[in-house]
Amino acid sequence: MRHQTKKHTLGKAQDQRKALLRSLATELFVHGEIITTMARAKALKPYAEQIITLAKKGDLNSRRQALRYVFDKEIGNFINLETGEINEVKDEKSAPQTVLRKLFVVLGKEYSSRQGGYTKIFRLPPRRGDASEMALIQLV
Repeated sequence: MRHQTKKHTLGKAQDQRKALLRSLATELFVHGEIITTMARAKALKPYAEQIITLAKKGDLNSRRQALRYVFDKEIGNFINLETGEINEVKDEKSAPQTVLRKLFVVLGKEYSSRQGGYTKIFRLPPRRGDASEMALIQLV
């Protein structure tokens, strides 16, 4: 029997589904919110919350595990590694801001006192082309 084994398959093979969720999670952490279909938003919510829970731990093993679930691309600014402030210009205590650094330095500290529920889904009007349900998923 297959009790309690529900997965959001999204009509894709496993490798395609993992790549889709990885790119959606990366963009969610870069921009703070994204607009996508309701099915993808519902599949992304537990995926992103698991990554934020890893960021709250903050140790080396958690960083390595989180790297499996997001693309570590550069965002374009510089981040002060001690204070977590984001700057436009590089100084002696800053490094290029990446998704993983933002996740562990900024978001991990921001959600350190929160016990869960890091994302929120809002329903949007249907898409004009195919009338699929749309949703806005954002970090709380």
